[in-house]
Parts: sequence; C-alpha cells; structure tokens
Amino acid sequence: MTQHLSIGTSTLAYDLVGEGPLVVLAHGMGDTRRSYRFLVPGLVAAGYRVANVDIRGCGESSVEWDGFSRTDIAGDLVALVRHLGRPAVVVGQSISGGAATIAAATAPELVVGVVELAPFTRKQPMLDVSGLLRSPRYRKGFTRLAQVLATGSLPAWTRYLDLAVPTKPADWDAELARTVATMSEAGRMKVLQKMCQTSPADAGAQLADVRCPVLVVEGSADPDWTDPRAEGERILADLPEGLGELAVIEGAGHYPHTETPDEVLALTLPFLAKTLTRG
Repeated sequence: MTQHLSIGTSTLAYDLVGEGPLVVLAHGMGDTRRSYRFLVPGLVAAGYRVANVDIRGCGESSVEWDGFSRTDIAGDLVALVRHLGRPAVVVGQSISGGAATIAAATAPELVVGVVELAPFTRKQPMLDVSGLLRSPRYRKGFTRLAQVLATGSLPAWTRYLDLAVPTKPADWDAELARTVATMSEAGRMKVLQKMCQTSPADAGAQLADVRCPVLVVEGSADPDWTDPRAEGERILADLPEGLGELAVIEGAGHYPHTETPDEVLALTLPFLAKTLTRG
C-alpha cells in the first residue's frame, strides 16, 4: 500500500515492506519506485525493512516543488528516514546517488551507509568533446538527453532508455508503457527537464564530509560516461580514504538494478550486513 509523507505543501509517495534494519531506495530522474521491483523482494527476504520512494516530482509524489537539486532530494530522504525512526542505508541511482551522498554527509546520525548505482555525484564537464568523438555509445546518450533537455521530447527519453538499458528485463515492454504513461502526466516532463539542468557539484562538494561506508556500482556499458569505471574511481578518490568500494558490472548500462538485479543484490547484501546493526 502506498504511503505518503508531507513535506511542506507537497508529498512523497513510498512503499514500506519487510522487517529489520532500514534500507531506503531512491530511483533516478524520469523514473519511479518500480525501478527497484526486482531488488525489493530479495532485500525483504534477507531480513530488511525497505522503504521504496518516488522522489520529488516523480511517480505518485507531488509534481510541484521549490527545486529539484540533489540537495533538495537529499533533504527529502533524510526527512523520510527520520520519519521512519531509525538509521538507514540509502540506495540511490543516478541523480539520487548524489543525493544519497549529501544525505550521508549532512545527517550522519541517520544515514549510516550509501549504495550509489550509476551515480551522478561529481561535477561533470560541460561537453566531453573527446568522448563524443571516440565513443558512439556516449555520443548517442548525450544527444538523446540533450534533446530531452531542449525540447521535453518523450520519444527522445524513450530512445535514451533503450540505449541506457542494453539488457532488457522480461517485462521491458510493459514497464516502458508505464513510463510513457507516467511521463505523459501534466508536469512530469518539466520535472525531468529541471533535473537535467541541475549540477552534481553540490554532491561532489560533500564527498569529503561523508563518514559512512559507500559502495559505488557502475555498469560497464553505461552511455552517460565514456569510462564508467574511471568515474567510479574518481568518486572513491574524493571520499575519505578507506570508506569507498567500487564494483563494475560487465555489460550493464545505467540501470544495473533493473538489468542485473541478482548481481546488484549479491553486491548489496554483504555491504548491508557489515553496515547496518540488527537489533
């Protein structure tokens, strides 16, 4: 059953299932909490209480918010953890990976671990000309996202998703239809455009202040970077020494939790076991 948390005049929608230490799941832009549909059952079966949230402006959460930066999303995640009454590991994908970093740095008593899936957590170059020249995959991804940013084109967004999810799950057609229906609702594409306009610099500025363990998971075929492994290594280099670990899933794109959920779960469960205290 969908629950709602009021933040100011807006609301966040989330599901809460399972018993045990708390894990909060936050998806990327233009997506919904269904992004984690393959991960939630495994987390619950392993003995965790899972809060799976539609981030601001997405899914069943309100459309109208004052801002859509990673700092804004981080504040929502901290509010949700505080509302649920116990410390959590936050799993964030893409824009929410950066938000999870900020949440950990600003609320260390509430966020005790972070899993970042294909995260945008560092300031990116305005235009990676060399990457555009040498990587057709990156060039296609950049072009399709630029079309979304410039025109709000839903077909451009679905073409990006087709590229960003090279390994299609069995329910791909049905879930893509759900995405099209959700993104066709009034205001949803504007939210996506506003998120595209935000910079990860606010998250990058907080990396040195993180005090909890961080697991970064990249897909080797992610079109958002010419070298996903190198991006993950840069995130670890900006964290305090010894806090971060990196895993790269071969062949996965920008949505490893959807494409390769078993591999993501196999990486996440040991991290949770050593990070969250059972009691």
